[in-house]
Amino acid sequence: MLSSNKLSSNWRHYFFALLLCWGLVSQVNAQNLQQGFGHELFDNAWHFALGDYSDANNPGFNDRSWRILDLPHDWSIEGKIDKNNPSGSAGGFFPTGIGWYRKTFKVPEDWKGKQLSIYFEGVYMNSEVFINGHSLGIHPYGFTGFDYDLTPYLKFGGDNLIAVRVDNSSQVNCRWYTGSGIYRHVWLDLKNPVHVKHWGVYITTPKVSAEIATVQIETSVGNTDKQVHTVIVGTTIVDTRGRHAATNKPMTIKIAPGTDTAIIQTIEVQRPRLWGLQSPNLYTARIELTTLEGNRKPSLQQIEKSFGIRSIQFTPSKGFELNGQAVKLNGGCVHHDNGCLGAAAYDRAEERKVELLKKAGFNAVRTAHNPPSTAFLNACDRLGLLVIDEAFDGWRTGKNKYDYALYFDKWWKKDLDAMVLRDRSHPSVIMWSIGNEIIERKEPQAVKTAKMLSDEIKRMDNTRPVTSAMTTWDKDWEIFDPLMAVHDVAGYNYQLHRAEADHARVPSRIIVQTESYPRDAYANWKLVESHPYIIGDFVWTSLDYLGESGIGRYYYPGEPTGEPWERNLFPWHGSYCGDIDMMGDRKPISYYRSLLYSDKQQLYLAVREPNPKNGEIKLTQWAVWPTWESWTWPGFEGKNIEVEVYSRYPKVRLFLNDQLIGEKSTNESSAFKALFTVPYQAGVLKAVGIENGKEVDAKILRTADKVAKIILKADRDHIAADGQDLSYVKVELVDKNGIIQPSAEDLLSFDIKGPGSIIGVDNANLQDPVPYNATSRKAWKGKALVVIKSERGAKGDIHLTVHAKGLADASLAIKSE
Repeated sequence: MLSSNKLSSNWRHYFFALLLCWGLVSQVNAQNLQQGFGHELFDNAWHFALGDYSDANNPGFNDRSWRILDLPHDWSIEGKIDKNNPSGSAGGFFPTGIGWYRKTFKVPEDWKGKQLSIYFEGVYMNSEVFINGHSLGIHPYGFTGFDYDLTPYLKFGGDNLIAVRVDNSSQVNCRWYTGSGIYRHVWLDLKNPVHVKHWGVYITTPKVSAEIATVQIETSVGNTDKQVHTVIVGTTIVDTRGRHAATNKPMTIKIAPGTDTAIIQTIEVQRPRLWGLQSPNLYTARIELTTLEGNRKPSLQQIEKSFGIRSIQFTPSKGFELNGQAVKLNGGCVHHDNGCLGAAAYDRAEERKVELLKKAGFNAVRTAHNPPSTAFLNACDRLGLLVIDEAFDGWRTGKNKYDYALYFDKWWKKDLDAMVLRDRSHPSVIMWSIGNEIIERKEPQAVKTAKMLSDEIKRMDNTRPVTSAMTTWDKDWEIFDPLMAVHDVAGYNYQLHRAEADHARVPSRIIVQTESYPRDAYANWKLVESHPYIIGDFVWTSLDYLGESGIGRYYYPGEPTGEPWERNLFPWHGSYCGDIDMMGDRKPISYYRSLLYSDKQQLYLAVREPNPKNGEIKLTQWAVWPTWESWTWPGFEGKNIEVEVYSRYPKVRLFLNDQLIGEKSTNESSAFKALFTVPYQAGVLKAVGIENGKEVDAKILRTADKVAKIILKADRDHIAADGQDLSYVKVELVDKNGIIQPSAEDLLSFDIKGPGSIIGVDNANLQDPVPYNATSRKAWKGKALVVIKSERGAKGDIHLTVHAKGLADASLAIKSE
């Protein structure tokens, strides 16, 4: 069990800062919301304790001994990874349990007559929220947002208590790592009785051309007052530089008490800057509600909503078109965790995830198997990544004893609505997915359920197609035709080889492979490229992730055989099938995949790990052969090692220590690969791309000597002093020439000084059970990772120092400002 005495080495400074911010929270909220309306982040200074407390919902409960923390928070990632934890292999052997959060805040007297609500972006799971001892409700699903009206129970002019009980004790309730707690943001919303409803702005672009675009803005306005109100709705559209792009003539409406009204405005934008993969241009709709009071027009509410101007179309003859141009989806599936941070959805962590996907060549992502965070979708909008937004892993028939099947009948509509209403204005979202490998998929009832879900989505948003991920490994495939017919796009998990026969049988079907084995990258690319009705492939997975422990592993002689569902593979606590590892580094398979789909990647050099002396390396179902960007193989001198060259050039040459090993063609017949067998000797290995008989490109690997020093590389050396911003620091053990020593496993310890803290450490080794919130970590393959978070309200230099026995310390500074 975690407790408040587990603080970092600079605990005195950190604890004092938290107490200070806790004392200021009510003043901050009152100041920012004093205009009478607003949307205020409510993440700061919550009291937290693990365990169940019968009286913790009451204001008089003594929580002074509880830990004080800022959200987002995941208590599972802070705990001990243990083979006996009830989350088991599916949950990565992390602890779960029950936890409580409490926060006291002041509500000014002059907020009387307003409506104050609280919005939780995500709590895993079975949360119950209390205000001043009154239960506001229970929300079972851990992946959708929800809000409650606090107004009837508030003490105006005094202290008010929010308490949240989170129950993740019933295990197993999911097939992957979920985390535990309030792991996404929390917001306070202050509104007038006449206001835009929660998720009440819906923006579409029904007509798009280079000359002019039609923007349709639907604003749902509610009136909780006891009298009729005359409301004026005005909207201005501005571009990313804040320049005026278009406006509408304000609309005046009357809203009866206790009713809602949807106001639809149509605005034309001249010469629009379209949203696309290379240029994800965004606009902002500024919506203001005002009312008539004599000769005055006081403001009721101001809202800003980001959107993109783009068109999407799906047809069997042309596939998927974005702004009239055919686009093949080079997609990857991704779970919601952020590696060593667990489920905690820091905005920067979510943004970095999208940056990694884009850098690896992906142009699309599937949020398997639940809605992602808002921060993730915002980053997809800003950076240009297409999204299949998925609602559920299952429907009425469970995959685990305590999973969503227990809640489906009562909650599917609320949770589906929460996803679609929240996400339908994001330009990055191009498809909705209603499920994944549904257990009851062979039953007639599944067709009715799929239609029910699809119809509900179309009621809220008819601009995007609906899909779900379907599979079977037996001969019963054609029986799914009725089920696929109630979808707009048919999602195939691992079954793309059936597409050609299916198209001959059902020519109207549009197909996307929603999951695929990493090893099948070329075969899948070939099918996607060859047929317009196959719009893309989504590999399982784009990123390594926690849980589903041992998926994608390879194993050596003497290690346990088989897949994770066959036996407990502890200390494996995550999945190794990603193109990108837990540190954010790309594996060779990532470079190969991006080379297939994009001309940005032309040449890559990697080395297949040789078999050990005592036997052979074995692969599991989602694995590819362990291949490394390394020419350091001590003990194999004179023995043959296989070298892979991935190339879009017609030919490649391979050199070892300036001696030509050979020349080979690289084209479709060779799957753009050349395999060379090379007797190993230390030195320089070089692959060269050949075009028109000339050497035009080269990739080089050099043998590493013994470790000589520690190198630190921060992804960002300036971060915001908001208690939320992050810097990811790579630690590399290199030789005297700066080459990483891949066999280095030195124990690294981390010290930090200044206004920041270490919130996660990693090394990408999913068999290393050391807690991710430790202050030391062994290197793996010569590398490690440290994640630093700023301290709220404290500016200055954050100094990180890394120690390793026998090596000089390495330090760097990150400016928090």
